[in-house]
Amino acid sequence: MKVAVFGLGYVGTVTAAGLASRGHEVVGVDVDAMKVEAICRGESPVVEPGIGVLVHDAVAAGLLQATTDARLAVEGADVSLICVGTPSSARGDTDLTYIRRAVEDVRDAMEVATPPAGGFHTVVIRSTVPPGTCAGVVAPVFSSGGLPEGWSVATAMCPEFLREGCGVEDFFAPPFVVVGTEDTRAHEALGAMFAFLGQDVHHVDLGTAESLKYACNAFHAVKVTFANEMGRVFSTFGVDGRRVMEIFSEDRKLNVSPAYLRPGFAFGGSCLPKDLRALQSMARTNGVEIPMVGSALISNEVVVRSVVDRVLQTGYRSVCLVGLSFKMDTDDLRESPNLELAERFVGKGLDVRIYDPIVNPDRLVGANLRHLQSKLAHVNRLLAATPEEAVEGAEVFIISSSDKDALRAVVAASPKLVIDLHGRLGADIEQLAGYAGVSW
Repeated sequence: MKVAVFGLGYVGTVTAAGLASRGHEVVGVDVDAMKVEAICRGESPVVEPGIGVLVHDAVAAGLLQATTDARLAVEGADVSLICVGTPSSARGDTDLTYIRRAVEDVRDAMEVATPPAGGFHTVVIRSTVPPGTCAGVVAPVFSSGGLPEGWSVATAMCPEFLREGCGVEDFFAPPFVVVGTEDTRAHEALGAMFAFLGQDVHHVDLGTAESLKYACNAFHAVKVTFANEMGRVFSTFGVDGRRVMEIFSEDRKLNVSPAYLRPGFAFGGSCLPKDLRALQSMARTNGVEIPMVGSALISNEVVVRSVVDRVLQTGYRSVCLVGLSFKMDTDDLRESPNLELAERFVGKGLDVRIYDPIVNPDRLVGANLRHLQSKLAHVNRLLAATPEEAVEGAEVFIISSSDKDALRAVVAASPKLVIDLHGRLGADIEQLAGYAGVSW
């Protein structure tokens, strides 16, 4: 394939040289003449292990060129990869100036460049951009009504996952290959372009592809911050945080795994809230600041409050909670965020009914009964023994349990609003007219 790469910084140079090394004909474009001249000499304009040899060999093979003229790059090209910078603006949002300029350069070049065989060209954003950029900023530039004769253009997002210092290694062994586009031809073109990686391509919508890099980078920052905060707390007790985190990372079941990394409702139970408060207390006692860990409880409260506010704003007065314990398949009500919801709704004067397949009013005894009574007056009146009893007359359903009998009763009740706290309730629930996810 013939590929135009706009922007010859770290991402652009590694991408251009990497593609050329696997047989694609690549032309790099940059406004900086020094970068262009370096590549034309077979030298890399960026410092990165392995990139010098990659650029030299690709140029020597006649598969990599560079230019300041967008027309030369777009001439006959199948794909344009936009790899320009997206720095922060003064107020912190993403500055799309270079994206806009590169996209306009591609569009202007089409006025004089020969289209590829078949006329189909894919404009791919590889820079990190906010959701909506491809659809709202890039695609309108190539609207079909204004394209030069012979050109047909689709827009796609293909985020990069290159770490500086091992960018070449990451290019040839990425964690995943993601293509966001609504166009089947664009998806096929990029799948073919990256076929040498030998990886399955995640075909997603544009917004998902645009969001992924932000999620990844935020999590990397969170991990660094978390390890540092743990180290600061434990060092005041003479504990080596390096050893703690070394063993911590061996847990692939929960700690370093997909566990808990799914949008949903607030955490609760007998451990997480208690131990977070204990860590905060340890830190305060020893004069240590742990703002990120300390903010976890605040963020958790925001999740609970957002659901309460969403229901109150509807004006509906009858609410059914499906699921009461902090986790399915348990009767543990300690610090359950679902119980917190019920308490707040009752406090606001709403008519509340609750069904939990485990927490049955006829079987509540001991500490659980006392805890529930301390949170909710007239608890026996609120708890329903069957799903049918719970859903009767309800307008709003808040669901955290996937109990099949309860879900069937919800569907049959034709609810006005369903708030899904679970995330995997199935198509029957998600297709209801009033369905909404707690954070999706």
